[in-house]
Amino acid sequence: MKTDVEIAQDAQMQHIREIAAKLDISEDELELYGKYKAKITLDAWERVKDRPNAKLVLVTAINPTPAGEGKTTTSVGLADAFHKQGKKVAVALREPSLGPCFGLKGGAAGGGYAQVVPMEDINLHFTGDFHAITTAHNLLAAVIDNHIQQGNALDIDVRRVVWKRVLDLNDRALRHVVIGLGGTAHGVPRETGFDITVASEMMAILCLASDLEDMKRRLGEIVVAYTRGGRAVRAKELGVTGALTLLFKDAIKPNLVQTLEGTPAFIHGGPFANIAHGCNSVMATKFALKFADYVVTEAGFGADLGAEKFLDIKCRFAGIHPDAVVIVATVRALKMHGGMAKADLAKVDMAALEKGLANLTKHIENVQKFGLPAVVAINAFPTDTKEELDFVEAKCREMGAEAALSEVWAKGGEGGLKLAEKVEEAFSKPSDFRFIYDEKDTVENKIAAVAREIYGAEGVDFTAAAQKQLKEIEELGFDKMPVCMAKTQYSLSDDASKLGRPTGFRITVKELRVSAGAGFLVALTGSILTMPGLPKKPAAENMDIDKDGRITGLF
Repeated sequence: MKTDVEIAQDAQMQHIREIAAKLDISEDELELYGKYKAKITLDAWERVKDRPNAKLVLVTAINPTPAGEGKTTTSVGLADAFHKQGKKVAVALREPSLGPCFGLKGGAAGGGYAQVVPMEDINLHFTGDFHAITTAHNLLAAVIDNHIQQGNALDIDVRRVVWKRVLDLNDRALRHVVIGLGGTAHGVPRETGFDITVASEMMAILCLASDLEDMKRRLGEIVVAYTRGGRAVRAKELGVTGALTLLFKDAIKPNLVQTLEGTPAFIHGGPFANIAHGCNSVMATKFALKFADYVVTEAGFGADLGAEKFLDIKCRFAGIHPDAVVIVATVRALKMHGGMAKADLAKVDMAALEKGLANLTKHIENVQKFGLPAVVAINAFPTDTKEELDFVEAKCREMGAEAALSEVWAKGGEGGLKLAEKVEEAFSKPSDFRFIYDEKDTVENKIAAVAREIYGAEGVDFTAAAQKQLKEIEELGFDKMPVCMAKTQYSLSDDASKLGRPTGFRITVKELRVSAGAGFLVALTGSILTMPGLPKKPAAENMDIDKDGRITGLF
């Protein structure tokens, strides 16, 4: 059996002009990055903006485990299945971050015969969008420190500069640093740190902005620091909003590539779902909705994170909502949620499977709380037995959700035809989309609503530091925005060790951050970190390139 990277490298790709033509995108509306990648010009929006929206399918999952779920693979395979049926379809995904690519996870472009290509480019520098974010973010950081050095006319409290620097790599040594050492010529010493680029507010802004003007406005609204009198200092007060926007002049344009089967794929933006809002850009999704008749998109990690943020944040800002939601699960992962060790997952253990199914049923409940129809995609593994698969399907039906076996990893679009049929059936089911909370409610009530309704928590506790931040947020008028919960992806709780469907727990909010440009508040819970570290054996150790430029180990 070929590896994922070998399958991708053997692909016979079509010229990106041919892919664009499937969506009636003209060559004049493309900016080519070689033969297989392109950006869509912003002028194209004016031509299609009044068209009706396509049917939108959101793909999410159960809480991830080391056993694997296959959310991106399912998204790609489902789009390929619609394409195989002759539908005018596009898939809209996030760009992978270099951090996890070289860290724990490796590449993120689907798998097996359900991948987006050119895989190596997508996983590495792609069209440079993340570099633009990193540069713009760090330009603003440099301007802040220069302003302080040059007399500090805004009276910034150097102890309350909240704008860190970023790097698109996992590097725990940069979480807490001291800058400005070496004397007066080298800046004002202060403590700061680095976040990973995908946690940058500028990444969120790129993914939520409706156009370049909206992006400029949002960049100017970023709160970078507080004065010694407690006033919030915005980026626009530093006079570089135009320069920051300039760095995004190309990055803001959606990227177009293709799947292994030639299905058009919009890949743009990549905020993590455990520490950010976890969705590809509003612009890419809206372009896809106007150019195609069916659009498949995904949100990061489980439905408690990515899907909740897609529905409560992205849909709120973009004025869209899915027509159906697909929840990806595997028998293996469900057994792990039921307490089985990874080494034993090939064995049949119906008791563990039944216990682990509680995680899936909670995610089905959550989707239904938003008033949307749910379909479960059971991502097939060779070790799955008919008894296990039938048991999962029966449980899903009890919950009012149809289920279909997905074999897209092994068969591509052909293996997703049954899932595509179930999704189309879901389009005709009653839908009454609603948010989990009112954004104008208090911050405590909004966080409590997510914790109780989506996580199943008994309540929320705020640390002393978070309580102080909450009071300041209310005093400064930042409290009437949606909340972006930063939480471990591995559990419905904020404790990664609590698998399945834990009960009797509370969520602890340790810090609140204002993302005024993005338009939401970030609530950090548990032990979540905004700069990951590398594992004992980073994925980078397995990667190489030979004299002919052939890459190995990336995926």
